[in-house]
Amino acid sequence: MPIKQPPTLNCELVNVTPSKDPDSGEKVPTMTPGKEREALYEDSSGDGVSTIYGNPVPAPLSDSTDEFTTYFDQKIPIPEDEKHPWFSFRKLWAFTGPGFLMSIAYLDPGNIESDLQSGSIAGFKLLWVLLLATVIGLLLQRLAARLGVVTGLHLAEVCNRQYPKVPRIILWLMVELAIIGSDMQEVIGSAIAINLLSAGIVPLWGGVLITIADTFVFLFLDKYGLRKLEAFFGFLITIMAVTFGYEYVTVRPDQGQLLKGMFMPYCAGCGAPQLEQAVGIVGAVIMPHNMYLHSALVKSRQVNRANKKEVSEANKYFFIESCIALFVSFIINVFVVSVFAEAFFGKTNEEVYNFCANKSSQAALFPQNNETLDVDIYKGGVVLGCYFGPAALYIWAIGILAAGQSSTMTGTYSGQFVMEGFLNLKWSRFARVVLTRSIAITPTLLVAIFQDVEHLTGMNDFLNVLMSLQLPFALIPVLTFTSLRPVMNDFANGLGWKIAGGILILIICTINIYFVVVYVTALGQMVFYVCASILSIVYLAFVAYLTWQCLIALGISGLACGHTLSLATLKALEGYNLGLISRPELFLLNNMDADSVTSR
Repeated sequence: MPIKQPPTLNCELVNVTPSKDPDSGEKVPTMTPGKEREALYEDSSGDGVSTIYGNPVPAPLSDSTDEFTTYFDQKIPIPEDEKHPWFSFRKLWAFTGPGFLMSIAYLDPGNIESDLQSGSIAGFKLLWVLLLATVIGLLLQRLAARLGVVTGLHLAEVCNRQYPKVPRIILWLMVELAIIGSDMQEVIGSAIAINLLSAGIVPLWGGVLITIADTFVFLFLDKYGLRKLEAFFGFLITIMAVTFGYEYVTVRPDQGQLLKGMFMPYCAGCGAPQLEQAVGIVGAVIMPHNMYLHSALVKSRQVNRANKKEVSEANKYFFIESCIALFVSFIINVFVVSVFAEAFFGKTNEEVYNFCANKSSQAALFPQNNETLDVDIYKGGVVLGCYFGPAALYIWAIGILAAGQSSTMTGTYSGQFVMEGFLNLKWSRFARVVLTRSIAITPTLLVAIFQDVEHLTGMNDFLNVLMSLQLPFALIPVLTFTSLRPVMNDFANGLGWKIAGGILILIICTINIYFVVVYVTALGQMVFYVCASILSIVYLAFVAYLTWQCLIALGISGLACGHTLSLATLKALEGYNLGLISRPELFLLNNMDADSVTSR
């Protein structure tokens, strides 16, 4: 349809309907001003384009009925409860599951190691940092869950549809790096736990192979029902709570110091090591791939997105469930911090060596010097065995195994969703699992074969740096898309959430960049400085691009003003302005406020 007036990027929202391009046959936007305004978003099932609370609109953009598939073939029905319209425990139970799977990322071996190091280096003084990081993580997970509930698409799918090709590929690679780094920590943690449980009989590479094998077995539990799979994850979380709780009861931390450290933001007498540990806590708790995971997991519930009430209700119950799940994970993390704060804060390597010399064959792990005790998840088990008996060591190993196994499985799901969403794979399910697992596991296996346990656990700092660098590539997109009213309609972020979300993401990214700078400068070699400088320029340029797009979505339309484009130009610049031009149901015009979109 011809357009009489060329559209500008500073105009009101218009209704857009798809038509076919005469050259390529692809559907391109044809805009008709003056018609009823509504935010359209294509359902991931391929059944058509639907409004958030309107009727389905025919003519989907893709002929494929399975363009985007989730790993879960089953959806859990939500029961009606007319007796309790405001809050129903039956409904909360039906929505329970995704939040607990998400919370496992807060309990992976990397987090456990960060906890024990925090306790041994700073005592109880950094518990408030752990609490603050968990609350911030909850708020960000809320955005990810709302994106999945409202749009019916997870974050990777939305990124695939909205960003231009080159940024989309870069974004996918960055997220894959984060998943690989997280997987390495998780698989290494499981391998160390198996090594401890077998008293060193099973080597680390053997533990890695066992972890890979049983991960494949457990992943196919969802064939017996999604609820059974979620129950299995709940069982693993229970094991962690019981085992680390046992250590907590055995050590009996000072409750007064614990509460003081949790609710009083102070760190008297702290120096550079404590500051770096505080930064490490934030980096370990807030995981980039977890945003992609949570936005996908919420799709496992049957929610009628054409009904505003049901969408609002789903958002409410998913948020309540996330609060409960992250509270449980926080308590488990507190157990670990408190055990090492009470038992080993202020101790030196030489003290521990002298104490363990006659009780453990692993005493040589601790150098005979007066430096502060340096522990990781392997040494942590050894030192617990020395001070509190063999039972403490084996129970610790069981908890680490549960943490590693559960987080490895959720890491697999993250890789599955990310690869499906960004690349739109149409392979068989088994082939996709093999590919995503191979990409993530192969580096871990090679490292385990050629490194001993001490060097293997020493990789944790490097992996934390790797994941810290990837945080902007999850946090910025999730804030961008949840702030777009054409995407979220009445569920788009309000002004308060936009400001708070932007500030939180800025703080988190700044903290993690500081952590990276500290790590690189500690390497002390010029070649690393040069390489880091070159990579930093490219890295910051891409982050600046994502930030620019995010600021436009947050309402700073002046960043995209001054352009008057014809439809031909818009098509030629497909991907300009978040790539929304190529998807008429998501056509975005920047100068748009809350009143510019009306619902039926």
